[in-house]
Amino acid sequence: MPLFGSTFSPKKTPPRKCASLSNLHLLDRSTREIELGLEYGIPTMNLAGQSLKFENGQWVAESGSFTGDRREMQRLRKRNQQLEEENNLLRLKVDILLDMLSETTAESHLMEKELEELKNHSRRRK
Repeated sequence: MPLFGSTFSPKKTPPRKCASLSNLHLLDRSTREIELGLEYGIPTMNLAGQSLKFENGQWVAESGSFTGDRREMQRLRKRNQQLEEENNLLRLKVDILLDMLSETTAESHLMEKELEELKNHSRRRK
């Protein structure tokens, strides 16, 4: 067994045959779509009796498919508007309270610092 003379050399693999034996790749695009069933159309779905279709990246209700009451929709929009206004008011109140808390905390720290300075000053006098 030679130490340096023999190296590993695998046999060369034979060339592969054509991967696909199907002649579908020779057909034009429209024929392939018909043969392979690649014509899907517009995606649609039905939720709670309302038919929706996917157009331009968004789900859109098909015209005439909504069976709900218009008054109910107006009531829901009005309620949504009220809740948004209430939410904005509450956010404003939270911001004001945080500002008040920050101001009070800063004043408290200043008073504590003044008190410590007065204590140190009175100790030095004694």
